[in-house]
Amino acid sequence: MFIGLLSDTHGVFSPEFREFLSPVDEIWHAGDFGGGLALAATIAGFKPLIGVSGNCDDRILIYDYPEYRVWDCEGKKILMTHIGGSPGHYYPRALALIRQFGPDVFVCGHSHILKVMHDPDHDLLYLNPGAAGLQGWQQVRTALRFVIDGTGIHDMEVYNLLRK
Repeated sequence: MFIGLLSDTHGVFSPEFREFLSPVDEIWHAGDFGGGLALAATIAGFKPLIGVSGNCDDRILIYDYPEYRVWDCEGKKILMTHIGGSPGHYYPRALALIRQFGPDVFVCGHSHILKVMHDPDHDLLYLNPGAAGLQGWQQVRTALRFVIDGTGIHDMEVYNLLRK
């Protein structure tokens, strides 16, 4: 399965990101959609969408996009939440979820910092796609896309768009 990964769109789903994500089968969104249900519906109308609510999201989103999700994708257990921290520095709630569910892949957003790394302490792949929106301090807007299959995650690509 070909996956596109976004976070922190904060109300913006730019044409450049649509083009980058056009070949994917599914989009995962790690929270802070912004734009309420309308932006989530726009993304879901573009590609099938799995997402979580973020700390800046309208609380009505939580009915369709809960605070965290756990699911299986191609034999890998995925855990997604918005505020996660990073390996060695997880937020307490994220660490509790990691310990509870034992995911193969942990996805989060919030920091606006793109980071992909193996966490040897929890034997998982950590994915934070950075921020695709215009809100925040980041100078480069980012997203990821990758293939996930029975062998793992591979062919990962980073999309960088300079913030104007």
